[in-house]
Amino acid sequence: MLKFKANLSEKPGPHWERTWSRWRISHVATRRWVFLTGTIAGAALLVLTAASAVFCEGTLRVQKTASGSGVPPKDRYPDALWRTVHIRAKDGVALDGWFIRPNKSTSSRCVVVLHGIADSKSGAAGFAPMFLAEGYSVLLPDSRAHGNSGGEFVTYGLFEKSDVLEWTRWLRKEGCSEICGLGESLGASVLIQASAEEPVFRAIVAECPYADLKAIAVYRVQKVIRGPQWISSAAAGLIVHSGMLYAKLRYGLDFSQVAPTMAIARSKTPILLIHGVQDGRTPCWHSQRLAQANPRAILWLVPNADHVGASSADPDGFRSRVLDWFARS
Repeated sequence: MLKFKANLSEKPGPHWERTWSRWRISHVATRRWVFLTGTIAGAALLVLTAASAVFCEGTLRVQKTASGSGVPPKDRYPDALWRTVHIRAKDGVALDGWFIRPNKSTSSRCVVVLHGIADSKSGAAGFAPMFLAEGYSVLLPDSRAHGNSGGEFVTYGLFEKSDVLEWTRWLRKEGCSEICGLGESLGASVLIQASAEEPVFRAIVAECPYADLKAIAVYRVQKVIRGPQWISSAAAGLIVHSGMLYAKLRYGLDFSQVAPTMAIARSKTPILLIHGVQDGRTPCWHSQRLAQANPRAILWLVPNADHVGASSADPDGFRSRVLDWFARS
């Protein structure tokens, strides 16, 4: 026992000192590394959260175009009766639109024309003369959160598909027994989703729709992120995934339910898909995937056409294909 105490009182030897010194240095370095890693991870999480929130808020709300609040452009087709109409969506949102009937026409054929993101009924009015000249009545609605329609959020079909069905019920009351639909971009995907809910359309034409909401969101976010592709792709995926989670947790919007590919597979409505080969906003593989999901759908890929540019790249072909599709479906 005395010998043990004496050993404790002896000074440590050189080997013990070196071991202790190395341990202290390693321990301090490890703590610094853990602190630095934690700080970087925390900062990255903060940046990701902020980016996801900004992305989500920016895509849920769009700046309304000034043209959306204008009076009906009667000069585009003066030989028709233009009027402003209103309905209520299922959730109470006020929806606004223009309804145009050709003069001296007793036809019960009607066409709903749906505009794209950040556009309005005024932008879609350019298609009205094509249909009015053939005796169709035309409905040009402002999508929710666009133009003169109410609604706080754009939901990419989650609520808009029900809005479209409400418009078709209104058209039935106006005497429209045959209803067709033309949708551009967002409007195209909304039409596809609506057609899967209820078989209310005789036929629809969908120009430049997205097949997968998450995929098109990642694609567009990736285009604004600088750096190597693998970094921008990973960052875009994280931002979009987190943004969708943010929308679900904060606003109760479950964007996993926005599934045009699954919708077109269930749809019994004749669908003509039109897509510009040079589309830089929604690549044409989206329409190709949609066509693969429904063998009854017809796909027209338009050379030299950009996003929703088929009517400009090939105006005669666009007119003849769309009108023929509606007439024979």
